[in-house]
Amino acid sequence: MGMDMSDRPAVKLDRSDVRRSFWLWTFFSHANYNYERLQGTAFAQAMVPIIKKLYKDPEEIKAALKRHLVFFNTEPNVGGIIHGAVIAMEEQRANGADIDDDAINSVKSGLMGPLAGVGDTISQGTITPILLSIGISLAAVQPGGGRGNPLGSILYFVLEVGIMLALAYWFWFQGYDRGREGVTSLLRSGLLDKLVVGAGALGNLVLGALTFQFVHVYLTVTVKVGDGTFEFNEILDKVMPSLLPLIFTLLTWWLLARRRVSPILLLGIYFVIAMVAAYPFFAGSVVDPTTQCPSILHEFYQPDCIPPPAPAS
Repeated sequence: MGMDMSDRPAVKLDRSDVRRSFWLWTFFSHANYNYERLQGTAFAQAMVPIIKKLYKDPEEIKAALKRHLVFFNTEPNVGGIIHGAVIAMEEQRANGADIDDDAINSVKSGLMGPLAGVGDTISQGTITPILLSIGISLAAVQPGGGRGNPLGSILYFVLEVGIMLALAYWFWFQGYDRGREGVTSLLRSGLLDKLVVGAGALGNLVLGALTFQFVHVYLTVTVKVGDGTFEFNEILDKVMPSLLPLIFTLLTWWLLARRRVSPILLLGIYFVIAMVAAYPFFAGSVVDPTTQCPSILHEFYQPDCIPPPAPAS
């Protein structure tokens, strides 16, 4: 039989206790990830230093761990605000507050879905693409054969880890400092909704920049008008620069998001098309691939790519 909550001395968590719980979750949020409870066991593991500090009776420790073994799944960085709020609730409960198991689990189940959407938009939809665009642009082989900078991959890793850790740490302690009511009021204020909209807009902006920088579609089709000859690609660029890459990107998005085409299948189709299209063809004749004209689609080679003379009639 455990001690009555009202009879026990008050216990106060230190910031170091909350920080220890944060690091356990950061490194092991997906440990023992399974389809029965997903992150449930990882949540319980992160609560171990908190529970041991708040409860001394073995039966109370067992009961506390058991109530945190329920199904749980959220984005691990922004979703850490749930952990902070639950830690605050456990601290209040240990000091006599009327908080039962259902109240704690209702906070977890009620917040994990909305915060998963917010977290995925901020991390996977905004921060990671921006950092990848910076790292890839530095590490990628440059037009004309220039070598990429290997520091691009290192820079991406350092920035990704640093920003995500700072974000997760801030949300974790926001949950602990604000408590259940503070987190609920934050969600109701609409601030996170505005943040999601802004992050989505920024993510689309980054996607557009990535499309312009890394997607290259070039056609050597010519259009004859009277005595003059115009390149089809130049005409399109005058209408809207990089129109073909934009159409190609939107088509890919439509196939993946709307038609539910398998990414692996689509990648295979694009690979075959690229292999066929990369072989040099001019006016229906095949050119020696060892010459200076390696591709009819890749814009980088066009300034130096001179079609062979037409055969004498």
